[in-house]
Amino acid sequence: MEFLLHRYRNLTVLLLVIIAQLLLLAYQVRGNQEARLIRIWAVTGVMPLAHALESLRAGTVGFIGNYVALVNVRQENAILKKEVGRLKLENHYLKSELGTAERGKALGVFQQTSQSRTIAARIIGTGSGSNSKVVFVDRGSASGVQRGMAVITQDGIVGKVLAAYPTASQVVLITDATFACGVVSQKNRVLGTLKGQGHSITSVDHVQNEEKVEVGEWFFTSGDDRVFPKGLPVGQVKIARQGKLLQEIYLAPSGLEQGLEEVLIVLEGMHQPVPDGPQQPQALHLLPAPPQEPGQEPDANRRGLTTDADRLIERYRRIGAAQKHTFGEGAPGTRPPDFNVNPDAAAHAAPTRTPVPPPKP
Repeated sequence: MEFLLHRYRNLTVLLLVIIAQLLLLAYQVRGNQEARLIRIWAVTGVMPLAHALESLRAGTVGFIGNYVALVNVRQENAILKKEVGRLKLENHYLKSELGTAERGKALGVFQQTSQSRTIAARIIGTGSGSNSKVVFVDRGSASGVQRGMAVITQDGIVGKVLAAYPTASQVVLITDATFACGVVSQKNRVLGTLKGQGHSITSVDHVQNEEKVEVGEWFFTSGDDRVFPKGLPVGQVKIARQGKLLQEIYLAPSGLEQGLEEVLIVLEGMHQPVPDGPQQPQALHLLPAPPQEPGQEPDANRRGLTTDADRLIERYRRIGAAQKHTFGEGAPGTRPPDFNVNPDAAAHAAPTRTPVPPPKP
């Protein structure tokens, strides 16, 4: 390199002078935008490097910002998950409390309407065995509970007191294999003995094959065991079939279908007749009929809900009103109303009824 510079020293000096002159000219000459050429050259040469540096800076800052934001989002997500978990637990607790309150209210209503004297108790524990069908309640001998007393709910019988302690009692459930009580069917008054099976289904023993028991029929306590008052619901028949000597009948206990949290212990039982009809469903709340609009015919807004039976009852009511007859209050020997007449015509005629003399003995 030094050899070339030494050999072409004059040429090198000339090139340097020319470059210096060009730089001076570029510094002095202005372009179309009143900018010197040297500034234009400098900006043009530096801009690619500036773009590269700015892109690097923006990418680095964006990456760091996104990372910080992601860390914050993860923390907020963890906080929200904890909050959602807490709200779920609180919601589950409130639902449980609401269900308990509703069951307690239903149990209180049943306790007030029942003829037997009962005391409310809460389940506080279960037996330790794997197949144990024994529970503990928070009422004992200090509250008047004695061994052998019946334990029920508004849905049916639950079990009986196996042992009474001062502040708690041990209750054996009707599903326990050692449990037994007398029952009677609702429809045909078939007597039998309810036996626990160690699981959710109970059986009715000592029923002859000649006796008639239907699937879906209800069994009630018969009172023969001197533990449960007569007339308490036990359960509905799920299986009824002929056996070798006796029928095989299995029930689903109605008192255990809704689970057990609150129960009633019967201190003094009162026998009740076994109902003839089927178990009545829970009462259904209905709103009153809408008010009649001005100029609207009577009961015109109920035409869509009337049936043939409703119309027949309304016709009989109008016939009775037209003939001044009150159903169910006629004196012995009075003539019943004429159901073949037109109620509108009978209203205008309004015939009087003459008493029929009683037959001579």
